[in-house]
Amino acid sequence: MRAAIRAWAGREPEAGALRIEIAELVENGNAVPVRVAASEAVTGLALFTPLNPEPEVVHVTLAADSPRPEFSTRMRLARSQRIVAVAKAGDGRCWQAGVDVVVTLAACVEP
Repeated sequence: MRAAIRAWAGREPEAGALRIEIAELVENGNAVPVRVAASEAVTGLALFTPLNPEPEVVHVTLAADSPRPEFSTRMRLARSQRIVAVAKAGDGRCWQAGVDVVVTLAACVEP
């Protein structure tokens, strides 16, 4: 996952002005709602899940003057893991935030 984050962000992100809204206890990992928001102007937001078959969930490109740099979506979670969001600013800065999510009924699992 670190390589996927560096490839998208262009560098190693630091902790910063980014918020992930997701339930910390999820009963069913098939469609988990999540919201990612930055508190300052960014040109991109991304969401990563290290223990899913594909760690890159979504990349969102935003206008540099976007008044509300955020997005909401639903994602599948294969199992309990740390969800990581990354923001990228137009000047090359990037930062990340993470939250641990416990999944009681996993998704992304083949029978």
